[in-house]
Amino acid sequence: MGFLDNSGDIILDAVLTDLGRKRLAEGNGSFKIAKFALGDDEIDYGLYDKNNTSGSAYYDINILQTPVLEAFTNNMSSMNSRLMSIARNDLLYLPVIKPNKSGNHTVDATLSTYVVLADQTTVNTMQGPSGEASLAAGQLNGDVAAQGANFIQLDQGLDTSELSANSVLAADLVETQYMIQIDNRLGSIATPATNTNAGETLGFKPTSIDDDNIATYIFTLSDQSEVVNNLLTGNTFSVIDGPQGTSVKFKIAASLDLKTSAYLFNRLGTVATAAQTLQGAGGTDLLGPDAPTATAYKFIDSTVRISGMTTGYTVDLPVRFVKQT
Repeated sequence: MGFLDNSGDIILDAVLTDLGRKRLAEGNGSFKIAKFALGDDEIDYGLYDKNNTSGSAYYDINILQTPVLEAFTNNMSSMNSRLMSIARNDLLYLPVIKPNKSGNHTVDATLSTYVVLADQTTVNTMQGPSGEASLAAGQLNGDVAAQGANFIQLDQGLDTSELSANSVLAADLVETQYMIQIDNRLGSIATPATNTNAGETLGFKPTSIDDDNIATYIFTLSDQSEVVNNLLTGNTFSVIDGPQGTSVKFKIAASLDLKTSAYLFNRLGTVATAAQTLQGAGGTDLLGPDAPTATAYKFIDSTVRISGMTTGYTVDLPVRFVKQT
C-alpha cells in the first residue's frame, strides 16, 4: 500500500474485488460490473479554506491535491469511509455507529478490548476459584457463546446534543441492515441471547468467506436474529446523544481450531506478560495460588468490522482471543 501523487490532477484509482477478479479470470462471461463503491478515507475536509486570498477557485485546492491511497483489495483494511448520495440538502449531521461500552457490553477493564475466552478451561479460570457464573466485564464465553451474559453492542444515530434525543430519526438515515466481518479462522458471530443449555447452537452461518478467510455476515432488522433492533426514542442507555436509529448486538464464538488446538496461538499469537493479566469475576486479579501465571496465557489480537449498509459507516472493534496453555 502506498500513496499516489496528486499534485495537479484528480486521480481515481480503482481495483476489482476478489470475487470480481475470480469471475474475470474464469473467462466465461460471468464477469459484469454491477456495483461499485467510492471512498475518501485519506481526505481531510478541514483543509477547505474559504478565506484563501486567491479566490473561490482555490478554496479546495489543498483537498484536490491531497495524495490519495493506492487502491487495494484487502476488504478488512479498505473503504472505512464510503461515499453516499442523499438527494435532500437540509442535513446538518449524518448518522454514526458507536460502540456502547456499558453494562454487559463494555470492554475488558484491564486490556481495553473485547476478550474472547477460547475454551472451557480458560472460561472456568476466569470465573474465579469460587465458581461464579459470570465473567468480568468485556470477557465473552467463546467456548459456549450462549452461556455468556456479556455481548457486544453498537448504537446508531445522530450523535449530537444540538438535536433532541426524543426526535425521530429520518427513515432514510436509519440503518436497517448491517454487515459484520470477522477472521473465520478465529471465530464466528453468535446471537446475543443467553441460554444455559450447553448443547444448543446459537451461531449464524456466514453469507460468504473470501480467500483471506474473512467471513461476512448480513443481518437485517426483520430477520428475527435479535442482532439488529430499534432503539427506543429517547433511550437514556444509548451512547447516541441525538435522534437514535438502531442497535446491533452479537457475541463471538471461538473457532473449533482455537478451542481444541494451540496451533494458531503458536503461529499467530503472543505469550501474555504480567501487565496483560486478565481479571476474574468481580474484577479481582487472578494472581492467587489457584490461578495460572500470566505467561500461562497466549492471545491473538484481531478486529471485527461492523458496517451499516445504508450509509456505509464502518467501525473496527479490537478483539483479543485468549487461551490458557
